[in-house]
Amino acid sequence: MKFQLETEDHSKISDLCGPTNSILKQIEEELDIKISNRGANFKIKGDLHHSKLGKNIILKIYQDLEANKKVEPSDVHLYLRKGINNLDKMEDKNTNKQLITTPKVVVSPNPGNQEDYIKIIKNNVLTFGIGPAGTGKTYLAVAVAVQQFISGEVEKILLVRPAVEAGEKLGFLPGDLSQKVDPYLRPLYDALFEMLGFKETSQLIERNIIEVVPLAFMRGRTLNNSFIILDESQNATVEQMKMFLTRFGFGSKVVVTGDITQIDLPKDVLSGLVHSLEVLKNVKDVGLVEFYAKDVVRHGLVQKIVEAYDNHNK
Repeated sequence: MKFQLETEDHSKISDLCGPTNSILKQIEEELDIKISNRGANFKIKGDLHHSKLGKNIILKIYQDLEANKKVEPSDVHLYLRKGINNLDKMEDKNTNKQLITTPKVVVSPNPGNQEDYIKIIKNNVLTFGIGPAGTGKTYLAVAVAVQQFISGEVEKILLVRPAVEAGEKLGFLPGDLSQKVDPYLRPLYDALFEMLGFKETSQLIERNIIEVVPLAFMRGRTLNNSFIILDESQNATVEQMKMFLTRFGFGSKVVVTGDITQIDLPKDVLSGLVHSLEVLKNVKDVGLVEFYAKDVVRHGLVQKIVEAYDNHNK
């Protein structure tokens, strides 16, 4: 397949190819194709569909560069993931029906499992998002929570995590209880800051409209008209999970995320996530989305690491 860029800006073509052709090599490696170019003239060898996708990605990157947008390897990886999940076309953010609009950012889920995840969250009272790190399970759930809060569909957001980490005990961490648990909740704060802004998030937390709390603090509460997310739920015990899943009341929506391959509980303690998936598998109004290595949207090496571990454990 041969094609030519509409304009020939040598500086931007150099940025398109990347240092020592690193960007072209990234595309070649992911799609199993060969790319060569002389200035604005490109040639791609390989599977027709993959070649077409490679061309689309190159044109997209060049379009970004012409708009003076800096292109990072993570951007290239994202374009590849979107394209591989939908080889017939590159996803256009403006026509994506599952766009999530928040005050600071517009979140566009990838085709496939991420889009299904958003649909299932919106159509079910309780949704489980299960899979490896980097697949967007928590980030997308927080985005939907913020969107529904801004639109008035819920009145409160609760972000919950078990305070458990491999080989660590809270008592060994410095500071008071709040300072001890903050490191476990930091990823949730970061997502909120990105979507609402630091000032707005801080004000909502001060007014207890947004709560970011350890799982143990949920006991005895009943929450109506709330969007509740339990993150890292693989580290909840069976008793904690049952307690959590009986906390929500009328008008509430619950999302439970976790990775059953990274359980940090003692070996003789059953994960509440694993147990709940079995117990609730035939219950209506409970949705489940399983993410896989192909859904990882972090550095390309992260996807390869996840796949290597999956293959090793088979």
